[in-house]
Amino acid sequence: MWQRAVVYAALLAGGTLALQWLDYQRLARAHSGAAYVLLIAVAFLALGVFLGANAFGSPGRRAFDGNPKAEGALGISPRELQVLHGIAAGRSNKEIAASLEVAPNTVKTPVARLFDKLGAKRRTQAISRARELGIVP
Repeated sequence: MWQRAVVYAALLAGGTLALQWLDYQRLARAHSGAAYVLLIAVAFLALGVFLGANAFGSPGRRAFDGNPKAEGALGISPRELQVLHGIAAGRSNKEIAASLEVAPNTVKTPVARLFDKLGAKRRTQAISRARELGIVP
């Protein structure tokens, strides 16, 4: 019984496909000029978007180089700058020490010096001040 239903369904689907194909052929012949114009318009639109994005797109981001003048004026050493970048990234002293491959107590000295040089009492104040000066992004 179900085999007969499958055969009838297949025949109906084939007939429907044939009728749709004939309707498509009639439509394609009747409006072939409009179809070509549409394809050309879409091609030019895609070309315009591509060229516009390449010509007027935003330039690549420059690498952040900090503010060497402010670093020099405050007397921030390269190690203190590494620690400051770690603080700005939200890392703890232990995480900063692990990334610099030093003991956690060794990081406390540059942190204290940074607080003194930046006039901060907390890490958030130090980061805020460093961002104002353009030392960290």
